[in-house]
Amino acid sequence: MVSPVAIGKACAEPAALPLPPVDDVQVLTLRTLRSPWRETICRLHGLSAVSIISCMADVDVNKVVRQHLEMEGFFAGFTIRGKAASAPMAGPAVGQSPTANSSPESPSRPAPSGAPTPPAHDAGPRVAAAPGPAHSVEEAGRELAAVAAEVGQCRQCELGSTRKNPVPGEGHPRARIMFVGEAPGADEDTQGRPFVGRAGQLLDKIIAACGLKREEVFIGNILKCRPPENRDPRPEEIIHCLPYLQRQIEAIQPDILVALGGHAAKTLLNTVRPIGQLRGQFHEYHTGLGRPPVKLMATFHPAYLLRNYSEQNRRYVWEDMKKVLTELGLPIPERNKG
Repeated sequence: MVSPVAIGKACAEPAALPLPPVDDVQVLTLRTLRSPWRETICRLHGLSAVSIISCMADVDVNKVVRQHLEMEGFFAGFTIRGKAASAPMAGPAVGQSPTANSSPESPSRPAPSGAPTPPAHDAGPRVAAAPGPAHSVEEAGRELAAVAAEVGQCRQCELGSTRKNPVPGEGHPRARIMFVGEAPGADEDTQGRPFVGRAGQLLDKIIAACGLKREEVFIGNILKCRPPENRDPRPEEIIHCLPYLQRQIEAIQPDILVALGGHAAKTLLNTVRPIGQLRGQFHEYHTGLGRPPVKLMATFHPAYLLRNYSEQNRRYVWEDMKKVLTELGLPIPERNKG
């Protein structure tokens, strides 16, 4: 592993950074790195933009994603970010219009040390992230809004041209639970919102069964644009979209990620194991060097339940969600304990 000192030195002295030869997959991975690191690495290896683009061939998706995450995670700590603006967040839930009964803070959110405890609401348990030093709700909201704006302008792959609307995701900017699906479908493409079709309606019911509301969690996808005919995501599409999702996770700082379906689970966990083997237990999603892992629960996608409904599959999903609630210290609604 190349040390941070060597990386920093290489920016000033390119020849000082020893790197192994770059194969096609690594070159493909380099496309996702943020400047100036991509330019530095490419310069060291004598790579041009044309040579990078020419590497878009069929590759093993898991190898691609694994290398992408490893390299993105390694460089994440050395990316220079601009200072957050001081303007207040435009709305309480990213991707949604402000409503009269919504608030930027979630009622069950513990107050930071030394801060007064907000009055309790009578609408039942709420879900928001435990307070952390890195992001306030407003800062997280600004970062999510910035990601959404960039997704709206993104044309890094063909999906940017075939989509009707980008679907960056929506929900509470500091939600404790973040649901991640595979990709938008036809209804989502039309409305520009995640999980609004039949599968979304079932997800809403699952969230409600947990005693929660949709605006108290965050819902997104691996891909931010609909693949034509709802085909499976391609490796290069995943690579282009993953940095957006990673930034959303960093901003929200959820306590638990819930991966909906095999594609989302295998992408986030860098594994080829089927969803049947992944569900029902907590895994760790690593966000980058120096950051603690986020617990991840994989479960069946709502669309899978609609296609393959059975009492057993329904119970599997509910057992997974009960484990999530228990891990968060949230009550399991009485009517749904069985």
